[in-house]
Amino acid sequence: MALTITNSNTLQLLRILNQNAEAQRSSLLQLSTGKRINTGKDDPAGLIAISNLAAERIAVQGALTNNQRTDSILSVADSSITEISNLLNEISTLVSASTSSANLSDSEIAANQSQIDDALDAIDRIVNTTNFNGKKLIDGSLAIDTSGTSTTTVNNLRVFSRSNATTDSVLTATRVASAQLATATFSTMTGVAATVRTSGTTLVSIKGSLGTATITLTSGLTQTQVVTAINAAKDQTGVSALQNATSIGLNSTTFGKDAFISVNVLSGGIVNSSYTTATTDGSTANDAQITTKNAGVDANITINGQQTGADGLDISYSANGLSLEFTLAQAFGEGNTAGTTAVFTVLASGGATYQLGTNSSTRRTIGIDSLAAFNLAGSNGTVRLSELRAGGAADLRTNTEGAFSAVKEAIQQVASTRGRIGGFQKFQVGSAIKSLQAADAALGDAVSAIGDTDFAAATARLNSQTVLVQSTIQLLGIANQQASQILSLL
Repeated sequence: MALTITNSNTLQLLRILNQNAEAQRSSLLQLSTGKRINTGKDDPAGLIAISNLAAERIAVQGALTNNQRTDSILSVADSSITEISNLLNEISTLVSASTSSANLSDSEIAANQSQIDDALDAIDRIVNTTNFNGKKLIDGSLAIDTSGTSTTTVNNLRVFSRSNATTDSVLTATRVASAQLATATFSTMTGVAATVRTSGTTLVSIKGSLGTATITLTSGLTQTQVVTAINAAKDQTGVSALQNATSIGLNSTTFGKDAFISVNVLSGGIVNSSYTTATTDGSTANDAQITTKNAGVDANITINGQQTGADGLDISYSANGLSLEFTLAQAFGEGNTAGTTAVFTVLASGGATYQLGTNSSTRRTIGIDSLAAFNLAGSNGTVRLSELRAGGAADLRTNTEGAFSAVKEAIQQVASTRGRIGGFQKFQVGSAIKSLQAADAALGDAVSAIGDTDFAAATARLNSQTVLVQSTIQLLGIANQQASQILSLL
């Protein structure tokens, strides 16, 4: 190679030195930031992928925060409903104790009534003070709006959830088959009703959905007196007696397949219908009859052509994002004309809407009806829980039967509401939280795999680049000696 003043070796070495210095700078930046991609030129495609993944992760983290807040809200509601349930159980205990009026003095019953009044006040206080961040939860302000219900067809409608549709949902309930009471015949009559008498002492066990009672029928009781004796235990058995023209009939006090009647004659059982005395007439046609088990029938109802769940007159329906329950009016539920319909509407308003995922399609709306005493029980015109207060229609001193029925129904309603909220919290919110947590972790791993520095590899590269930079600097010194060589020639 010719010896010239244009030192091409120096220029080549300077170019290489700059390249090695730039590579060294990039390695130092990666090691100091922990990121493999610090600028767009480091990896354009990787940078785009990281940006998209980071945006998804931010959305997931936002949704996760929403769901955790929702879980906290529902936990507050659940704790309050639990206390209401406990108070209802206390009221039930007091009502049950007061039904045995022979065991309690008037002052004791009055004391029980006072405790019930306090418990009802506590329920209403809990309802009015349960809130989260200033928003009340169980006072009915989060109920889903409805219209078109009627006390003659559909009442006590409670909508637990609805779809995200912006239009109202019109529902047509069609009675395919009616609900029926459990029925049985206790005794038939071949004589004149006024002449019916029991003959000898009869012990009879009557069992129904509420329990079993052993009833003693003394000799010489009339048909009316037999009916009165059986009805005295109907709060215990769930079986009532009625006086027909030709028989003493038994009916369950509730509708549906869970209602039943069993009768077992333990001793006696002779009924004389031929004479006005208690003398045995020798005929068994009128005697007390044994019934193994006669059950009632649930109503058969469709809504918009879809089969519903039924428990007597209580109907449950879930489809197309709607989940609701209601009670059929007795006149409608036990009617005999198939095809009879009732139309009502679930409005696209009200309720509590929560977003479970990262887009609007994951929103779910639940409804929480008021759990105040005035809004519990009372289906088909029966006693409401608030009427258990002193002076009300179900005061312990005047109507323990109505009080017992109201408390039982209220307990079922509160349990149903709590179960629905718990189901939403566990299967919707809980599963969403777990899914979002997994997605957050996976997205974090993906971003790390694409954008984070591999410290082992980066350190190895830095060592190599450092050696190259240092060696290039030394070589530049050697190349610069060419100038001195030219001067020596002169």
